Amino acid sequence: MGEGGAINQNKPTEISAPTTDSVIERAKQIKVKFGTLLQRPDHDSTKTVIIPPKTAEGYLEAPPKLDRPSREEASLWGKALDNVLINSYGLATFWSFLKSEFSEENLEFWVACEDYKRTGEQSRMAGKAEGIYKEFLKTGAQKEVNIDHLTKDATLKNLASLSPTTFDLAQRQVFALMEKDSYGRFLKSNQYQDIIK
Repeated sequence: MGEGGAINQNKPTEISAPTTDSVIERAKQIKVKFGTLLQRPDHDSTKTVIIPPKTAEGYLEAPPKLDRPSREEASLWGKALDNVLINSYGLATFWSFLKSEFSEENLEFWVACEDYKRTGEQSRMAGKAEGIYKEFLKTGAQKEVNIDHLTKDATLKNLASLSPTTFDLAQRQVFALMEKDSYGRFLKSNQYQDIIK
């Protein structure tokens, strides 16, 4: 990170192997982070996103551990992706579906951006921004999201002056990709169809 928490794109970053203690600490942070209640300011303020905690088996808690929605409630998921994301069971079920397709990185990025937006302190924003960059945006990252180069370039420029909207452009593009592509397949999947029977 450079001055003011911005990522310095001119100097290569050395990455060392994480220690067991740092991995455990990171896992604890993620569990707390994704157990929090998140609100989406760009949508109806009465809708909230409840993020289930990350587990050792996966990014989000498995659906059976959450309260199963009624058939009527789950049928609302078929009207808009937002309805899936504001329901903790829906979110976890959608994540499970994406994981089965080896494409959960899009949802994980979207969730990380939601969490980032609610970070109040500039120093914490810098750490979270760097984590999002390394995990999802850095070329060759294990969970690199598929965004166009113009969006990626604009997002990388936004990292020079952090704000709650730093990742908005990339997050909107990833949301649109999920909505256009994987959301339709999710609605036809056994995971969703079994819930609305």
